[in-house]
Amino acid sequence: MKKLLRELARGFGVVSAVPFMFRKEKIRPPKSVAHSQWVGNLAKQFNKDGMQILEIGSRNVTGTNLRAKFPRASYVGFDFYAGENVDVVGDAHRLSSYFDTGRKFDLIFSSAVFEHLYMPWVVALEIHKLLKIGGHVFVETHFSYSSHERPWHFFQFSDMGLRALFNDSLGFELIDSGMCNPISGYFGHRADRWLRYTPVAELYCHSAIFCKKRCEVGDFDWSSVAIDEIVDGARYPKPDEPAV
Repeated sequence: MKKLLRELARGFGVVSAVPFMFRKEKIRPPKSVAHSQWVGNLAKQFNKDGMQILEIGSRNVTGTNLRAKFPRASYVGFDFYAGENVDVVGDAHRLSSYFDTGRKFDLIFSSAVFEHLYMPWVVALEIHKLLKIGGHVFVETHFSYSSHERPWHFFQFSDMGLRALFNDSLGFELIDSGMCNPISGYFGHRADRWLRYTPVAELYCHSAIFCKKRCEVGDFDWSSVAIDEIVDGARYPKPDEPAV
């Protein structure tokens, strides 16, 4: 019965997506770390002898264990709870405190974690502390998705939101970012009457960023971040300009 209902729902989804089929998405997907690519591409780049890799949110809860993708590297799984594929249990907001002074990683990555962090800017700083100069960070999270694991669901991120976290002032060089897996959405029957059943465009399930740490940064202050580093000199649309 569940399978039948799921297939019926997919059929309704095809019909409801028709108004969106002739739209061109305005936001590009990442070139190398889109949702269907990032595991293979990170494994290709970092599954090498001597590489030190840290996964934040490594516990196997969906049937996926990414340790097997890095058999040649030294892989550490970090999670809030103990379980399969977890080497270190702790809070990502205090990430560096769980490792010996001087311990550094070539790659720190996470998937479907940042939406559950109550202060993700703190975690960005902690990641910076644990990366080698020249090391990389990859984060995939959600821009549009169902509310889940409440009350521990705090944020949704655009690609620009992730860039605000992993910015130039914090010593990160952007390599790739974007959003992918478009969603066709509508306001539901319990929405305010004037919004009810109105289509909502430009929804994307996944947002991702891939950066390289180019330098150490001491006494970092979030108020020192220059907006031009994040938006490449662009400005918020003026009242007489169309928004993108």
